[in-house]
Amino acid sequence: MGALFRSEELCLVQIFLQSGSAYNCVSELGELGVVEFRDLNPHVNSFQRKFVNEVRRCEEMEKTFSDSLCCPVSETLSIPSPVPSAPQPRDLLAIEEESERLATELKQVCVHSELALVNTICGNCRRKAQQVIFVYSWIFCAGVVHPWKVPAFERLLWRACRGYFIIEFQEMEKNPNVLETWTVFLISFWGKTIGQKVKKICDWFVLTHLLHSSIFQNRDAHKIQLFFFYLVFLVGFVVCVMKCKAVHSILNMCSASVTDKCLIAEAWCPVRKLLLLQSRRSGSIVDSFYNRLPLSSSSSPPTLFTTNSFTAVFQSLVDAYGVAKYGEVNPAAYTIVTFPFLFAVMFGDVGHGLLMVIAALWMILQNKDNKNTHFKNEMWRTVLAGRYLILSMGLFSVYTGAIYNHCFSRTLSIFPSSWHLRPMNWSDDTLRGSRFLCLDPNTTGVFRGPYPLGIDPIWHLASNHLTFLNSYKMKMSIIIGVLHMTFGICISYFNYSHSQQWFHVLLVLIPELLFMLGLFGYLVFLIIYKWLAFGPGQSDRAPSILLHFINMVLFTDNKETPPLYPGQRQVQSVLMVVVLTSVPVLLLGRPIYLYYHHTRRHGQCATTEHPTITDTSSINTLLGDLEGGRREQEEQEFDAVEVFMHQAIHTMEYCLGCISNTASYLRLWALSLAHAQLSDVLWMMVMRTSLSSRGMLGSVVLAGFFSFFALLTVSILLVMEGLSASLHTLRLHWVEFQSKFYSGTGYKFSPFSFTSITNPL
Repeated sequence: MGALFRSEELCLVQIFLQSGSAYNCVSELGELGVVEFRDLNPHVNSFQRKFVNEVRRCEEMEKTFSDSLCCPVSETLSIPSPVPSAPQPRDLLAIEEESERLATELKQVCVHSELALVNTICGNCRRKAQQVIFVYSWIFCAGVVHPWKVPAFERLLWRACRGYFIIEFQEMEKNPNVLETWTVFLISFWGKTIGQKVKKICDWFVLTHLLHSSIFQNRDAHKIQLFFFYLVFLVGFVVCVMKCKAVHSILNMCSASVTDKCLIAEAWCPVRKLLLLQSRRSGSIVDSFYNRLPLSSSSSPPTLFTTNSFTAVFQSLVDAYGVAKYGEVNPAAYTIVTFPFLFAVMFGDVGHGLLMVIAALWMILQNKDNKNTHFKNEMWRTVLAGRYLILSMGLFSVYTGAIYNHCFSRTLSIFPSSWHLRPMNWSDDTLRGSRFLCLDPNTTGVFRGPYPLGIDPIWHLASNHLTFLNSYKMKMSIIIGVLHMTFGICISYFNYSHSQQWFHVLLVLIPELLFMLGLFGYLVFLIIYKWLAFGPGQSDRAPSILLHFINMVLFTDNKETPPLYPGQRQVQSVLMVVVLTSVPVLLLGRPIYLYYHHTRRHGQCATTEHPTITDTSSINTLLGDLEGGRREQEEQEFDAVEVFMHQAIHTMEYCLGCISNTASYLRLWALSLAHAQLSDVLWMMVMRTSLSSRGMLGSVVLAGFFSFFALLTVSILLVMEGLSASLHTLRLHWVEFQSKFYSGTGYKFSPFSFTSITNPL
């Protein structure tokens, strides 16, 4: 949890690479994947760097590989196992010569018409063909057949060869000179006996005048194997060239020492990975070493969070807004709970939640070994990546559905109702002749206390159940919203304490809390107090909270509105004074403090003489001089007007945002009500009609209507409503919650790793 709450501790290291072992050192660091290099030559043109010729050479070789296959290499090959290591620069010549030799032989073979057909097969089925290209002793047979003969052809081969073969079919590209479209097949088999059976079946199915140009005898099998042989070796060649190019690109980011005997590199490295950095071996007589540099105020380290398959999806939701700045509190640690909960408030239904849980569990079981990386459909891979998020949202939806007492829009009478009819002493004629009857909670025995779990199911039978649910969910949304935003304001304390900016706690955090709690925190108090102080028997005498809140803001006293508690007017007056006082403190406190701090420090710096730097051979000395110069430049460029304008914008945005953001949480009430009503309408219009049918015909009608009901439930209530609730939940986190403490102005830690380089393959 610690690594997810805040970024891992990173340090800036200065690596001294000996000229003879620089390539091996960087190559080993690429295998480890623990450091992110900084470019020490940002103003140097890429064509003027030391290793630009080596990079160009690797790019030319990559282009040669792609031209030989007539398509990008990344669309043709998969990563070999084991992955070859980065070759030495002197080995590139051998790789280049071998690849050119194979490419030349391949071009010579492609002159024959039969190999053109093989290219058609392999060009369209390269990925599938890799399943058999590693078996060189297998014999291949290819040809063309009518499309309508393909099922019978494959069935006869299966029966005759008993499955000891591999066959691939692919439709030929349309040729304007050919009237008919043929299906190309490629068969790989083992042994002469199976080969004789395959040849006889092919002779019977394939037309005679095409036999000479489409059927390959065993004497031509080496031509097909040459293509596959080229593919096998090309995989290793491409990986080697890509690694070599990456190493030289990193070397171009290094700076040369004064004596030009070593290269100096700077990189970010996690502190817990420094031991791995020390344990590497470069293979040189004079080993390379590193020096840990102190972090200056101008340095901006990258951000690194350790995630797993469960927390990665929540981290991606936060990163879509912006990557956390180094040392900043990560909202993903709290989003794990708040995101599915706010979603469930809008989506609460036991039945719909269980369907989401079942779908999520199926995806988890199907992808427990991370097989989702092999799916080509990007949308499907996105859904699979969020399987744990869907599981969390489904579980929370089951909980909130139990609170709402909703299961596919029907009630769950788990416990007996707390409202009873017998104490009202209604006659049978009264029950038959009245459409609606009112239960009086003041009558003894009618109301016997709150329902054990959630909403009493009798409310779904009442004529005023919408009025009751509207009042309940609206107040619930305000309570959840104020608590969520207040929690976000409190989190900012950890950011201020981590950066040792205690004046922000006094001049920013406390005024913001006073403004939020003085207005909307008191509103939450009024809601809860009214719930506790006025029961069902006093509900008709309960005053309006809205009128009390308006009177509080306007400093007025309406005698027609009775107070909720003694001394209410005095308490509200004190709270409004505190709220109004916090606004000028928030507006002027920080600019005045920064101006005073700058003036005082500038006066101290003016009376201090800076010693002259005579030692220019030390890199650390030069870096300290530059950092000191940067600090002086920052202090001299302090603009009080700009700071005040920035704080004024922040103050207005915060004060107005507290009002608008609180109103924004009413979407919890609106979408929850809409989801419940849409579920009820779907049940009434589809299932209720079918359940009224009787007999055998009724069973058939019920099956048809249930299928239609299930289709609409999944497509509308689960997919569309679920997507809508997810987007609204995302907005509440990005705008209303994260804006209180999160800047998102950092950048991710991207280590130099060969794994990320070869992933496109």
